[in-house]
Amino acid sequence: MNSPLTRRRFLAATVKAAAVTRILSYAGPSWAVSPNEKLNVAVVGIHNQGRFNLDNVTHENVVALCDVDESLLAEAAKVHPGAKLFHDYRRLLDEKNLDAVVVATPDHTHAVITAGVLSSGRHAYCEKPLARTIQEARVITDLARKHNRVTQIGTQIHAGVNYRRVVELVQSGAIGEVREVHVWVGGGFGGKKRPTETPPIPAGLHYDLWLGPAPERPYHPDYLPFTWRNWWVFGGGTLADLGCHHIDLSHWALNLRWPLRVKVVDGPAPDPECPPPWLIVEYQYGARAQKPPVTLRWYHGDKRPPQFAEGRLPKWGNGTLFVGSKGMLLADYGSYRLLPETDFAGFTPPAPFIPDSIGHHREWTEACKRGGPTTCAFDYSGPLTETVLLGNVAHRTGRELVWDPVQLRASNCPEADEFIRFQGRPGWRLL
Repeated sequence: MNSPLTRRRFLAATVKAAAVTRILSYAGPSWAVSPNEKLNVAVVGIHNQGRFNLDNVTHENVVALCDVDESLLAEAAKVHPGAKLFHDYRRLLDEKNLDAVVVATPDHTHAVITAGVLSSGRHAYCEKPLARTIQEARVITDLARKHNRVTQIGTQIHAGVNYRRVVELVQSGAIGEVREVHVWVGGGFGGKKRPTETPPIPAGLHYDLWLGPAPERPYHPDYLPFTWRNWWVFGGGTLADLGCHHIDLSHWALNLRWPLRVKVVDGPAPDPECPPPWLIVEYQYGARAQKPPVTLRWYHGDKRPPQFAEGRLPKWGNGTLFVGSKGMLLADYGSYRLLPETDFAGFTPPAPFIPDSIGHHREWTEACKRGGPTTCAFDYSGPLTETVLLGNVAHRTGRELVWDPVQLRASNCPEADEFIRFQGRPGWRLL
């Protein structure tokens, strides 16, 4: 990233690259796979979300499974008796007869595994966020482009019908010029104290492999199999967990990439161990072509946009609010409302112009076999992940960040590098 490329040229080039990724045909996998044949697929991480991903690629040949928990592997092997079993993903990648790999491990191992998959020439599907740190997300985005592999991030709701209709409404100008967006979710990881007990490692759990590049620390059930998101060394709390799902809608509808500035509007004091249980973050984006600048605010925990308290919005769960010059658009995963409703009485939505998805996982497997784009390839989801993670960096530094996506740094805050860059323990590298 030491290129003399200017910000403007960099942004123009990467936007163009993303567009080309979506439009041009893909050259095809390194192993000749006929469109009528099945891919040989492996899944790394087969519990919780990993099990969901595994179930969604069984239309292909599941030839290998990898997990650090022997009991989980034994259960999965009953359903997939022909699959080879591995505890260490590096041994799995030594296999010859393998076309594509799904990565569904905790965030802190996403990048090292996905980098290995791409560098070995395989196609990659990685759960969200793409990585624990911004640098890791950029590395695997660049690797996907370098090796010309088919990729997809695990933002499954992107394939939903409602998101498509919302994007069409925004892009067709139904609510006019959009300069303001609010995105919010309930719940909240974090706010914990690091455990001091050192219980024994359960039989059959390869805990050192689970730690991967993370700093060494004694095993504790507070870390796995699910609550690792409570700790910075493993994940990024609620923002990293759900940001890629919900901010995806804004990035898609408004053609957003990297923000220019990021700051915390409100939140608890940073904790060196844990993400915040609630947070309000503001992202400021520049103008895009003929589109104006945009301010996006993220809320999690019990925080919501002021329009709720003002009585301008109906009862609603998690969601996104687009504020336009002609009205507002309130949306969630499965529905939307144009507001004020009296202003949109008799409104006719535009004819659909975004084709329905064949399914988020099938987009990826079919593109691996036939060529063509996926809707959440790393050229799109890499910048999305970087944006989401920048909110956590702003929180941890306590500073408003001026973001330089070319140099991959906060130009006004060198101390942010600690939270931007990969720091793996000895024996674990990105490349």
